[in-house]
Amino acid sequence: MHNHDLPPAQRGAGADQVLAGYLRKQAGDFLRGLRLQGESGADTHGAAEAARTLRRAGHRIRGTLHTFRPLLDPAWADQLRAELAWVSGVLAEEHACTARLARLLDALARLSGTQPVPAARTRSGGAGTAGPTEGSRAAGSPAEDGPTEGSRAAGSRAGRGPAPEEAAAAPAAGRRGGLTVGGARAGALLERQLTLGRTRAHSAALQALGSSRFHAVADAVALLASEVPLAGTAAATAGAPGAALAAHAEIAERRLHDAVTALPLARAARPYNAEALVHSLATASAGEAQDAPWHQVRHLLRLHAYAQEVLHAGCGTGPGRRLTTAGRTLDRHRDAAEAAAAAAAAARTPRIAPATAYALGVLHADQRHEVEAARFAFQRAWQEAPRGPDGPRDEHALAAP
Repeated sequence: MHNHDLPPAQRGAGADQVLAGYLRKQAGDFLRGLRLQGESGADTHGAAEAARTLRRAGHRIRGTLHTFRPLLDPAWADQLRAELAWVSGVLAEEHACTARLARLLDALARLSGTQPVPAARTRSGGAGTAGPTEGSRAAGSPAEDGPTEGSRAAGSRAGRGPAPEEAAAAPAAGRRGGLTVGGARAGALLERQLTLGRTRAHSAALQALGSSRFHAVADAVALLASEVPLAGTAAATAGAPGAALAAHAEIAERRLHDAVTALPLARAARPYNAEALVHSLATASAGEAQDAPWHQVRHLLRLHAYAQEVLHAGCGTGPGRRLTTAGRTLDRHRDAAEAAAAAAAAARTPRIAPATAYALGVLHADQRHEVEAARFAFQRAWQEAPRGPDGPRDEHALAAP
């Protein structure tokens, strides 16, 4: 990316002006989320929205500090990045447990043909489990940096639910099979485990938000909203065009290219290749090792997207449709992989009934197939590029490997 690739509004701006303006905006959003958090009180929806705002702004600040670190005070940037990573991790866990539970219960209901699975919870001795299912789903806020379907559509019944006549026959078929009973018990087990995890995460988040460490982070972000510590090199280029920003953004783009090139996209291009399922059946560590490169690409894709937001901040534009679509598919990939891991962990619960273990095994396989579907969708989104006068192009696009 060169200076002539910058938007017209940025070509005459100094690197410090563009970078400081973007960071101040994100710091303002972070402080707004902090204010919403204080005003939410007992409003769970407001608290979830405030946490989402904090995470979104924190992710963008962290990504910008990482990509454009040479233009900033390195010691300050590294410390703030580490503290924002801590805040994001604390705030994200409760949302993750809520969304994971909703995803797994939706998948169980679809697989067993019952609606909803947790309705059988009280009949299977699960009465008294904390948190009703509908409340759990209502508490799930949209996925960070994406609409709700980015984190839950892959596990929903959309486009794959039974036809009306099939739905009418499903209860009878379920009574003849073992998945319905096992699914109800598996749903109750998952609800107990993930609700417990969500409760612990909620307590940890409240404790963190009231700690002196978090107040120190809030103070640092408040200072960032008024003054951005720049390195000497950035100050020296204050009057030059924003080519320095483009150069560092190009490094982030190149790292993403290299990571995508290392992915097995050729195998992912073949639907139903069972790659995501076969390797995950060996050991939990094998499945995690297989997913790790895809998670890394997701991380680098977000860094690249945030860099594009910095470059085009003055134009009101950001990453193009291709990057957005690819990012959502990798969100689905992560959510499905984590849901499969949660199903596998529940299946390792001592002394569970064989029908429950069977239902959890089917659920694990279903989520691993969702992992495979997300990989297939990613490689299609990555290869897609509308043709322009000089070949394949996309707004702020990357060249397909």
